[in-house]
Amino acid sequence: MDNFTQDLITLLDVKQIDSLLFQGNCTQIFGSHLFGGQLLGQSLVAAAKTTDRPTHSLHAYFLKAGVTDAPILYQVIKLQDGSTFSRREVKALQNGQLIFTALISFAHPEQGPEFQTPPPNYPSPDQLQSEIDHKLEISEQIPEHFRSEFLNPFQIEIKPVKFFNPLNSTKSSSYAEYFKTHSKLTTRKDSIILSQAITAYYSDYNLLSVSLLKNGFSYLTKGIRAISLDHTIYFHHHFEIDEWSLYDLNTTVSSQARSLNYGKIWQNEKLVCSTVQECLIRKF
Repeated sequence: MDNFTQDLITLLDVKQIDSLLFQGNCTQIFGSHLFGGQLLGQSLVAAAKTTDRPTHSLHAYFLKAGVTDAPILYQVIKLQDGSTFSRREVKALQNGQLIFTALISFAHPEQGPEFQTPPPNYPSPDQLQSEIDHKLEISEQIPEHFRSEFLNPFQIEIKPVKFFNPLNSTKSSSYAEYFKTHSKLTTRKDSIILSQAITAYYSDYNLLSVSLLKNGFSYLTKGIRAISLDHTIYFHHHFEIDEWSLYDLNTTVSSQARSLNYGKIWQNEKLVCSTVQECLIRKF
């Protein structure tokens, strides 16, 4: 297993301190700013350690910006353990302050009516270039103070259908990319929870970017502040995180300095996850 995948698994596997209290470590991805996906993935793992069922939905709010040089405490509260659902509230605290909260629901797989919208038609991942290769091609044009962060490899392998070039933002309301772990998982033990946690972690990576793209902005645009306010993810089917999945993103509205973004995750033409996120975009 490569270091990227092993480091990600280690990052998400929070340490149990008490029956309902867990500690997560941090890693730097975007400088000293804590990546919201880490809170999503670690909170899911913490809650999952208190039940024997896979997740089917997670609803979270980012309350305060976190930092990467301090551990995070996750307090799990048992809300329900019924015959069908187990529900948990998770509070994340850093330096004594509440920075994140989530409601997470778990359920055993169940048979029922089946329906999904048709899958999108995009080139296959073997026809596409990796995100890091795209970035290397334009690296010399990136401002020097931001270049090392821009080229910092992500723990997930990504192949954009069309690269989101921060130097040349063309307005569009959609964006799509393929993703998977850099290497195969060496064990299938708890693979459902692990796949869900890694997906939750990754799902925050570019969901906000589609709002910037729609407005002709990028994270290099001067005078722009953009942050995620909340995040919801629904898990419809089990899938393998070490095989290619497609993340199809779009945005429907920007109003009152907020944009609403949607994502659909497909694997083998099956809709396996859906995401929703509202973000704040302010122009100074």
